[in-house]
Amino acid sequence: MLATSHPQRYETVLVAGAGDVGTRLARRLVEAGHRVFALRRSEQPDSDGIRWLRGDLTRPDTLKALPHADAVVYAPTPGARDEEAYRAIFPDGLRHLVDALPAPPRRTVFVSSTAVYGEHGGDWVDETTVPAPMGFNGRVLLEAEQWLASRDIGGVSVRLAGLYGPGRTQLLDRLREGKVVVPRGRGIYANRIHVDDAAAALALVLSLEQPAPVYVGVDDTPLPIDVLYDHLAGLLGVALPGEGPGPAGVGNKRLSNALLRDAGFRCRWRDARDGYAALI
Repeated sequence: MLATSHPQRYETVLVAGAGDVGTRLARRLVEAGHRVFALRRSEQPDSDGIRWLRGDLTRPDTLKALPHADAVVYAPTPGARDEEAYRAIFPDGLRHLVDALPAPPRRTVFVSSTAVYGEHGGDWVDETTVPAPMGFNGRVLLEAEQWLASRDIGGVSVRLAGLYGPGRTQLLDRLREGKVVVPRGRGIYANRIHVDDAAAALALVLSLEQPAPVYVGVDDTPLPIDVLYDHLAGLLGVALPGEGPGPAGVGNKRLSNALLRDAGFRCRWRDARDGYAALI
Protein backbone atom coordinates (compact mmCIF):
# COMPACT_ATOMS: atom_id res chain seq x y z
CA MET A 1 0.00 0.00 0.00
CA LEU A 2 1.32 3.44 -0.91
CA ALA A 3 -1.13 5.38 1.24
CA THR A 4 -0.21 6.03 4.87
CA SER A 5 -2.12 6.95 8.01
CA HIS A 6 -0.35 10.33 8.00
CA PRO A 7 -1.24 11.98 4.65
CA GLN A 8 0.78 14.89 3.32
CA ARG A 9 -0.51 18.35 4.17
CA TYR A 10 0.19 21.15 1.75
CA GLU A 11 -1.14 24.39 3.15
CA THR A 12 -1.15 26.17 -0.21
CA VAL A 13 -1.88 24.50 -3.55
CA LEU A 14 -1.71 26.13 -6.97
CA VAL A 15 -3.81 24.56 -9.73
CA ALA A 16 -2.32 25.80 -12.99
CA GLY A 17 -4.59 25.56 -16.02
CA ALA A 18 -7.78 25.22 -13.99
CA GLY A 19 -10.32 24.08 -16.55
CA ASP A 20 -12.99 21.47 -15.89
CA VAL A 21 -10.95 18.86 -14.01
CA GLY A 22 -8.72 21.46 -12.37
CA THR A 23 -11.66 23.43 -11.03
CA ARG A 24 -13.30 20.28 -9.66
CA LEU A 25 -10.02 19.45 -7.95
CA ALA A 26 -9.67 22.98 -6.56
CA ARG A 27 -13.11 22.77 -4.95
CA ARG A 28 -12.20 19.43 -3.36
CA LEU A 29 -9.00 20.88 -1.96
CA VAL A 30 -10.81 23.90 -0.50
CA GLU A 31 -13.29 21.56 1.20
CA ALA A 32 -10.32 19.62 2.62
CA GLY A 33 -8.95 22.79 4.22
CA HIS A 34 -6.25 23.83 1.76
CA ARG A 35 -5.57 27.39 0.65
CA VAL A 36 -6.10 27.12 -3.10
CA PHE A 37 -5.02 29.36 -5.95
CA ALA A 38 -6.19 28.57 -9.48
CA LEU A 39 -4.59 29.98 -12.62
CA ARG A 40 -6.22 30.44 -16.01
CA ARG A 41 -5.89 32.74 -19.02
CA SER A 42 -9.19 34.57 -18.52
CA GLU A 43 -10.33 36.79 -15.65
CA GLN A 44 -12.28 34.88 -13.01
CA PRO A 45 -13.76 36.27 -9.76
CA ASP A 46 -12.92 34.44 -6.54
CA SER A 47 -15.56 31.83 -5.74
CA ASP A 48 -16.10 28.69 -3.66
CA GLY A 49 -13.06 29.62 -1.59
CA ILE A 50 -10.77 29.51 -4.66
CA ARG A 51 -8.46 32.47 -5.24
CA TRP A 52 -8.27 32.97 -8.99
CA LEU A 53 -5.19 34.24 -10.78
CA ARG A 54 -4.87 35.37 -14.38
CA GLY A 55 -1.88 34.28 -16.44
CA ASP A 56 -0.89 32.63 -19.69
CA LEU A 57 1.40 29.63 -19.26
CA THR A 58 2.86 30.20 -22.73
CA ARG A 59 3.91 33.76 -21.78
CA PRO A 60 6.39 33.97 -18.89
CA ASP A 61 5.86 37.74 -18.59
CA THR A 62 2.31 37.09 -17.29
CA LEU A 63 3.53 34.80 -14.48
CA LYS A 64 5.56 37.31 -12.43
CA ALA A 65 3.28 37.56 -9.38
CA LEU A 66 2.63 33.94 -8.50
CA PRO A 67 2.17 33.06 -4.83
CA HIS A 68 4.33 30.67 -2.85
CA ALA A 69 2.83 27.19 -3.28
CA ASP A 70 3.67 24.07 -1.30
CA ALA A 71 2.21 21.96 -4.10
CA VAL A 72 1.31 22.50 -7.75
CA VAL A 73 -1.11 20.63 -9.98
CA TYR A 74 -0.40 21.30 -13.66
CA ALA A 75 -3.59 20.65 -15.66
CA PRO A 76 -3.81 22.96 -18.69
CA THR A 77 -5.53 22.40 -22.01
CA PRO A 78 -3.75 23.23 -25.30
CA GLY A 79 -5.17 26.05 -27.37
CA ALA A 80 -5.24 23.82 -30.48
CA ARG A 81 -4.73 20.18 -31.38
CA ASP A 82 -1.38 20.46 -33.07
CA GLU A 83 2.20 19.85 -32.01
CA GLU A 84 3.12 23.52 -31.70
CA ALA A 85 0.24 24.19 -29.29
CA TYR A 86 0.99 21.06 -27.25
CA ARG A 87 4.66 21.92 -26.97
CA ALA A 88 3.90 25.50 -25.94
CA ILE A 89 1.59 24.45 -23.11
CA PHE A 90 3.15 21.22 -21.84
CA PRO A 91 6.96 21.08 -21.67
CA ASP A 92 7.43 24.81 -22.27
CA GLY A 93 4.54 26.00 -20.12
CA LEU A 94 5.49 23.67 -17.28
CA ARG A 95 9.03 25.07 -17.30
CA HIS A 96 7.70 28.63 -17.38
CA LEU A 97 5.51 27.99 -14.35
CA VAL A 98 8.19 26.27 -12.25
CA ASP A 99 10.72 28.98 -13.09
CA ALA A 100 8.23 31.72 -12.15
CA LEU A 101 7.36 30.35 -8.70
CA PRO A 102 9.04 32.17 -5.80
CA ALA A 103 10.25 28.82 -4.40
CA PRO A 104 10.28 25.22 -5.67
CA PRO A 105 7.13 23.28 -4.72
CA ARG A 106 7.45 20.17 -2.57
CA ARG A 107 4.98 18.27 -4.78
CA THR A 108 4.22 18.82 -8.47
CA VAL A 109 1.46 16.75 -10.06
CA PHE A 110 1.37 16.78 -13.85
CA VAL A 111 -1.91 15.81 -15.51
CA SER A 112 -0.72 13.72 -18.45
CA SER A 113 -2.54 11.26 -20.71
CA THR A 114 -2.59 7.59 -21.59
CA ALA A 115 -1.73 8.79 -25.11
CA VAL A 116 1.88 8.09 -24.08
CA TYR A 117 1.16 4.36 -24.59
CA GLY A 118 1.14 2.59 -27.93
CA GLU A 119 -0.50 -0.42 -29.55
CA HIS A 120 -0.86 -3.47 -27.28
CA GLY A 121 -3.39 -5.66 -29.07
CA GLY A 122 -5.94 -5.41 -26.26
CA ASP A 123 -3.49 -6.50 -23.55
CA TRP A 124 -3.38 -4.94 -20.08
CA VAL A 125 -1.29 -1.80 -19.68
CA ASP A 126 -0.10 -0.20 -16.44
CA GLU A 127 2.65 2.03 -15.07
CA THR A 128 5.33 -0.57 -15.81
CA THR A 129 4.46 -0.64 -19.52
CA VAL A 130 7.09 1.14 -21.62
CA PRO A 131 5.58 4.23 -23.30
CA ALA A 132 5.52 4.19 -27.09
CA PRO A 133 3.42 7.18 -28.22
CA MET A 134 1.66 6.83 -31.56
CA GLY A 135 1.00 10.54 -32.05
CA PHE A 136 2.56 13.93 -31.43
CA ASN A 137 0.35 14.47 -28.37
CA GLY A 138 1.73 11.44 -26.55
CA ARG A 139 5.30 12.28 -27.55
CA VAL A 140 5.07 15.84 -26.24
CA LEU A 141 3.36 14.79 -23.01
CA LEU A 142 6.03 12.16 -22.41
CA GLU A 143 8.71 14.80 -22.90
CA ALA A 144 7.02 16.95 -20.24
CA GLU A 145 6.85 13.95 -17.88
CA GLN A 146 10.55 13.28 -18.36
CA TRP A 147 11.47 16.91 -17.70
CA LEU A 148 9.39 16.87 -14.50
CA ALA A 149 11.09 13.66 -13.33
CA SER A 150 14.49 15.30 -13.80
CA ARG A 151 13.73 18.15 -11.39
CA ASP A 152 13.75 18.04 -7.59
CA ILE A 153 10.18 19.27 -7.15
CA GLY A 154 8.32 16.12 -6.07
CA GLY A 155 7.14 15.28 -9.58
CA VAL A 156 4.28 12.83 -10.13
CA SER A 157 2.59 12.26 -13.51
CA VAL A 158 -1.02 11.06 -13.64
CA ARG A 159 -1.92 9.62 -17.03
CA LEU A 160 -5.66 10.10 -17.44
CA ALA A 161 -7.77 8.02 -19.81
CA GLY A 162 -10.64 9.46 -21.87
CA LEU A 163 -12.64 11.94 -19.79
CA TYR A 164 -16.42 12.13 -19.73
CA GLY A 165 -19.00 13.75 -17.48
CA PRO A 166 -21.17 16.87 -17.28
CA GLY A 167 -20.43 19.12 -20.24
CA ARG A 168 -18.54 16.32 -22.01
CA THR A 169 -21.38 14.72 -23.95
CA GLN A 170 -19.97 14.76 -27.49
CA LEU A 171 -20.23 10.97 -27.76
CA LEU A 172 -23.89 11.01 -26.77
CA ASP A 173 -24.60 13.80 -29.25
CA ARG A 174 -22.89 11.88 -32.07
CA LEU A 175 -24.83 8.72 -31.22
CA ARG A 176 -28.09 10.68 -31.42
CA GLU A 177 -27.01 12.05 -34.80
CA GLY A 178 -26.06 8.61 -36.14
CA LYS A 179 -22.45 9.69 -36.71
CA VAL A 180 -20.73 6.87 -34.79
CA VAL A 181 -19.28 3.61 -36.11
CA VAL A 182 -17.69 0.81 -34.09
CA PRO A 183 -15.35 -2.13 -34.76
CA ARG A 184 -17.61 -5.07 -33.96
CA GLY A 185 -16.42 -8.28 -32.33
CA ARG A 186 -12.72 -7.39 -32.55
CA GLY A 187 -11.99 -6.74 -28.88
CA ILE A 188 -10.94 -3.12 -29.35
CA TYR A 189 -11.21 -1.39 -26.01
CA ALA A 190 -12.42 1.96 -24.73
CA ASN A 191 -10.87 3.30 -21.52
CA ARG A 192 -12.66 6.06 -19.62
CA ILE A 193 -12.71 7.99 -16.36
CA HIS A 194 -15.43 10.33 -15.08
CA VAL A 195 -14.23 13.90 -14.51
CA ASP A 196 -15.18 13.74 -10.82
CA ASP A 197 -13.17 10.54 -10.38
CA ALA A 198 -10.24 12.15 -12.19
CA ALA A 199 -10.32 15.05 -9.72
CA ALA A 200 -10.54 12.60 -6.81
CA ALA A 201 -7.52 10.68 -8.12
CA LEU A 202 -5.45 13.88 -8.33
CA ALA A 203 -6.46 14.87 -4.80
CA LEU A 204 -5.38 11.44 -3.55
CA VAL A 205 -1.99 11.66 -5.26
CA LEU A 206 -1.43 15.02 -3.58
CA SER A 207 -2.03 13.42 -0.18
CA LEU A 208 0.29 10.43 -0.50
CA GLU A 209 3.41 10.45 1.67
CA GLN A 210 5.52 8.51 -0.85
CA PRO A 211 3.78 8.44 -4.22
CA ALA A 212 4.95 6.50 -7.23
CA PRO A 213 6.39 8.63 -10.05
CA VAL A 214 3.51 7.70 -12.40
CA TYR A 215 -0.11 6.64 -12.05
CA VAL A 216 -2.70 5.56 -14.61
CA GLY A 217 -6.04 7.31 -14.01
CA VAL A 218 -8.86 5.17 -15.38
CA ASP A 219 -12.04 3.53 -14.11
CA ASP A 220 -12.31 -0.12 -13.08
CA THR A 221 -13.90 -1.47 -16.26
CA PRO A 222 -12.24 -1.33 -19.69
CA LEU A 223 -14.97 -2.13 -22.22
CA PRO A 224 -14.94 -3.20 -25.86
CA ILE A 225 -15.99 -0.12 -27.82
CA ASP A 226 -18.95 -1.90 -29.42
CA VAL A 227 -20.23 -3.03 -26.00
CA LEU A 228 -20.05 0.50 -24.57
CA TYR A 229 -21.49 2.29 -27.59
CA ASP A 230 -24.30 -0.22 -28.11
CA HIS A 231 -25.26 0.14 -24.46
CA LEU A 232 -25.36 3.92 -24.73
CA ALA A 233 -27.41 3.77 -27.93
CA GLY A 234 -29.91 1.59 -26.09
CA LEU A 235 -30.13 4.09 -23.24
CA LEU A 236 -30.70 6.90 -25.73
CA GLY A 237 -33.24 4.91 -27.75
CA VAL A 238 -31.36 5.41 -31.02
CA ALA A 239 -30.08 3.03 -33.69
CA LEU A 240 -26.99 0.98 -32.90
CA PRO A 241 -23.80 2.30 -34.49
CA GLY A 242 -22.78 0.80 -37.79
CA GLU A 243 -19.65 -1.23 -38.44
CA GLY A 244 -16.43 0.73 -38.92
CA PRO A 245 -12.82 1.17 -37.84
CA GLY A 246 -11.69 1.84 -34.30
CA PRO A 247 -10.23 5.18 -33.21
CA ALA A 248 -7.09 6.06 -35.14
CA GLY A 249 -3.75 6.68 -33.50
CA VAL A 250 -4.56 5.57 -29.93
CA GLY A 251 -3.74 1.85 -29.90
CA ASN A 252 -5.81 -0.99 -28.49
CA LYS A 253 -5.22 -1.66 -24.79
CA ARG A 254 -6.91 -2.28 -21.46
CA LEU A 255 -5.73 0.21 -18.88
CA SER A 256 -5.31 -0.85 -15.26
CA ASN A 257 -5.83 1.41 -12.23
CA ALA A 258 -4.47 -1.20 -9.80
CA LEU A 259 -1.67 1.06 -8.53
CA LEU A 260 -4.09 3.87 -7.72
CA ARG A 261 -6.46 1.41 -6.03
CA ASP A 262 -3.56 0.10 -3.94
CA ALA A 263 -3.00 3.69 -2.83
CA GLY A 264 -6.60 3.98 -1.65
CA PHE A 265 -8.42 5.24 -4.75
CA ARG A 266 -12.03 4.16 -5.27
CA CYS A 267 -14.04 5.19 -8.32
CA ARG A 268 -17.52 6.54 -7.77
CA TRP A 269 -18.25 5.54 -11.37
CA ARG A 270 -16.51 2.18 -11.72
CA ASP A 271 -18.10 1.42 -15.12
CA ALA A 272 -18.61 4.06 -17.82
CA ARG A 273 -21.99 2.54 -18.66
CA ASP A 274 -23.25 3.67 -15.26
CA GLY A 275 -21.52 7.04 -15.45
CA TYR A 276 -23.00 7.83 -18.85
CA ALA A 277 -26.44 6.60 -17.71
CA ALA A 278 -26.35 9.18 -14.92
CA LEU A 279 -25.66 11.90 -17.53
CA ILE A 280 -28.56 10.73 -19.70
